[in-house]
Amino acid sequence: MTAHANKDITRPNVYFDSRFGLDAAKILPGQYYATQRNMLLVTVTGACITACIRDKVSGIGGMNNYMLPDEDTVNFKSEVYGIKAMDTLINDLIQMGAAPENLEAKVFGASNMLNDAQSIAAAARNTQFVFDYLKTRNIQVVATDVQDVYPRKIYFFVNTGKVMVKKLRNMHNETIINRESEYTQRFALAQFNRAEHLLAHTPSQHEVFDIQFDTIDAEVM
Repeated sequence: MTAHANKDITRPNVYFDSRFGLDAAKILPGQYYATQRNMLLVTVTGACITACIRDKVSGIGGMNNYMLPDEDTVNFKSEVYGIKAMDTLINDLIQMGAAPENLEAKVFGASNMLNDAQSIAAAARNTQFVFDYLKTRNIQVVATDVQDVYPRKIYFFVNTGKVMVKKLRNMHNETIINRESEYTQRFALAQFNRAEHLLAHTPSQHEVFDIQFDTIDAEVM
């Protein structure tokens, strides 16, 4: 396992989760984490997509959290960023020893929290992209919980592949919306301006962040 931070993003945070008795990594929008260890990967996802990718034989796995930009705000197809986000995670898993033919995915997020036409369209675009991408990589999707109007808290147990999901049916503030908005403005758009470089170069960055979690709503085996 390695952990590095983009110069514009807070340093990674890995901690011990006493509730589950595991080392854990917490991931904010625009980040990903890959590991060979028995770890817990956690995130909150609203409009973003979270993909949990794992080698079902070796147990090597990882998680990302990203969103396709609105094409009105960038000068290239938004899929470019999604491809990079997925490629980077999967390539790191393979470098760690995961076998491409053993990879499987569980996909969450793409909530239309604002429940307006733009939010609904963005949710559909993010969902369609990730399923199309995984199909082109011949990675089977074994579980999914996407769209709807609720953000989600995700717990991914890398060793077993188990995922626990909590839908946040009552939001007491706009933290998730503000966090994802900041991501698209501060982190993602800075990367979009270097799209051609990103496509030609595969960095190795694992970036993890601090988010608080509470009770579990459901389990996705």
